[in-house]
Amino acid sequence: MVQAKRELRRRLRAARAALDVGERLRADGGISDAVAKLAVWSECRTVYAYLSFGSEVDTRSLIFRAWQEGKLVALPWCVPGTRQMRWFRVNTLDGLVKSSLGVEEPVPDPVLELDGRGDAQALALVPGLAFDKRGFRLGYGAGFYDGFLAAFRGYSVGLCRHATLVDDLAELGVLEPHDRAVDLVVTE
Repeated sequence: MVQAKRELRRRLRAARAALDVGERLRADGGISDAVAKLAVWSECRTVYAYLSFGSEVDTRSLIFRAWQEGKLVALPWCVPGTRQMRWFRVNTLDGLVKSSLGVEEPVPDPVLELDGRGDAQALALVPGLAFDKRGFRLGYGAGFYDGFLAAFRGYSVGLCRHATLVDDLAELGVLEPHDRAVDLVVTE
């Protein structure tokens, strides 16, 4: 299974990187619009987001929209040496610090920390190299989001372009017992 995951990750990274910038912008705009039209978006009070980097589905427009609508936005801080994330409220993208993983993260401030389990009115935006039609994801291999999703009490949405949406990750032999599905996958 390790080799199958490694090979699939390699292929998906290449497919994602091969998308031209204009196509990515169009797709990401469609994904952002689709998320903002969800009933769960309008009902949520807190958005547990990720700050996209590289060729990931861009989340900045959803973060800015959440702020404009008066929602709280939290970004994860990956606890060094673990597979755990802690979540911190952010009111700006200024002052974030690049982690050893290359991700911009908030500076951990206990005053701004939120319960990472969320509540019934919380929405999580979840990254992935790929998602399948049942909501399972193939991540980068660090296991941060599987642990998060296992405890999260809100509604989780995977953001995925059509190029990295697959029929069934189990059929590809890359699902493991600890893998958790998101509630909904949104594509363009």
